[in-house]
Amino acid sequence: MADPKGFLTTPRQDWPRRPVEERARDWAEVHVPGALLPIISKQADRCMDCGIPFCHDACPLGNLIPEWNDLVSREDWRAAADRLHATNNFPEFTGRLCPAPCEAGCVLAINQPAVTIKNVECAIADRAWEEGFAPPRPPERLSGKTVAVIGSGPTGLAAAQQLTQAGHTVAVYERDDRLGGLMRYGIPSFKMEKRHLERRLEQMRAEGTKFRTSTAVGRDIGADELRTRHDAVVLATGATAWRELPVPGRELTGIHQAMEYLPLANRVREGDLETSPLSAAGQHVVIVGGGDTGADCLGTAVREGAASVTQLDIYALPDAERDEDTEPWPTYPMRIYRLSAAHEEARDLRTAPVADADARLFAASTLRFDGDAQGRVRSLHLVEVDTRRHPMEGTGRTLPADLVLLALGFSGPDREDGLVDQLGLEMEPRGTIARDSGFATNVPGVFAAGDAARGQSLIVWAIAEGRAVAAAVDRYLTGSARLPAPIGPYDRPMAV
Repeated sequence: MADPKGFLTTPRQDWPRRPVEERARDWAEVHVPGALLPIISKQADRCMDCGIPFCHDACPLGNLIPEWNDLVSREDWRAAADRLHATNNFPEFTGRLCPAPCEAGCVLAINQPAVTIKNVECAIADRAWEEGFAPPRPPERLSGKTVAVIGSGPTGLAAAQQLTQAGHTVAVYERDDRLGGLMRYGIPSFKMEKRHLERRLEQMRAEGTKFRTSTAVGRDIGADELRTRHDAVVLATGATAWRELPVPGRELTGIHQAMEYLPLANRVREGDLETSPLSAAGQHVVIVGGGDTGADCLGTAVREGAASVTQLDIYALPDAERDEDTEPWPTYPMRIYRLSAAHEEARDLRTAPVADADARLFAASTLRFDGDAQGRVRSLHLVEVDTRRHPMEGTGRTLPADLVLLALGFSGPDREDGLVDQLGLEMEPRGTIARDSGFATNVPGVFAAGDAARGQSLIVWAIAEGRAVAAAVDRYLTGSARLPAPIGPYDRPMAV
């Protein structure tokens, strides 16, 4: 500890965001550029000598948080970068996109605001790139073994980097025209600019990882042919099979899945399109679903110039503080009121005058959609529900809706490419790929990791899965355990 009394004398200070009126007019990241480094050393000083750092258990990567907090407080950025990269391949991603379960597990959070762990992590990652502390690390020699990784999201990229650095020849197959999975076409640039992704991909190319874009395994290349080419295969395709909303009027034009809407907006930013064919400009937009994907749609619609945007959350308005009876420390409180950058923008710009808070209507369930004579959606009918999701009499209302976005989550891997059926994979009842305690599927030499096998989860769990499956594949190829495995396939977040 650089300052034993830091947590007593220094209040929490988060990375400040740019003014709403400014950032809602562009697509740059929401935080004030350069405003993190001047405050971060004092924030790292708030890390306590707590004896048992529960932040380690709250983070599936096992990040060495107290160690790099101490190093940052002493401004030893090189050593901090080394400790951070020892457990996390992509801290510049998690430092921007992870909801920080580590902070929920911070001992200081028992009765004070937690250490700004996520901000410290992001500061280390960015400083590492600026100072050249994250060079490519190609292997000293090759093993002669080849591995195919299917999917270039955080799980696939983490697995590929670990296996490449271990000396195996790795080819990553991505069905989209660009790499990154949801980080490329799902996450808006105001949350993470794509330059961070491009920089890491260049590092991986320099290390020796091969990338094959616009290649859908199962369609463009058969699963059996891929198995013949490679000694092992890692399935990291993600959970892209979206959940539906089977209510009357769903067939109307103007009702789309979130992952039909967000990729088009991202393609505009990539320069592929001048405008999105699903642009929210001038439209009354209703987003069904209260999670992060819905918030991404919200921030995107605001920037596109929507006439109004309302987000529906089927859960009741949560409290400002955690409920210690149902979600005690150090578990991650799911039901707590959080104000994301997108919700802050919607609140200040008053995009939804009828909302309960910011742009959200809570305890709201969709009953039906109504359309015009041309079959286009024009309104959404909803009702308030109780804690058991039962409709409450006399609470119905109607919202204008020209564009409806369904952000209801994902159930498992998309099976349209035929990969699952060609391999003959066993599936879990919930729609994910079945695997054993060593991440292996029922097909010899084929492993599964990430959301495709775990189910929809957080980016930090995706990276942990990638590192763990890489260790399993390396053991399969070499007969020895050389790579770290932070989690097992059946591990789950801390819960009561």
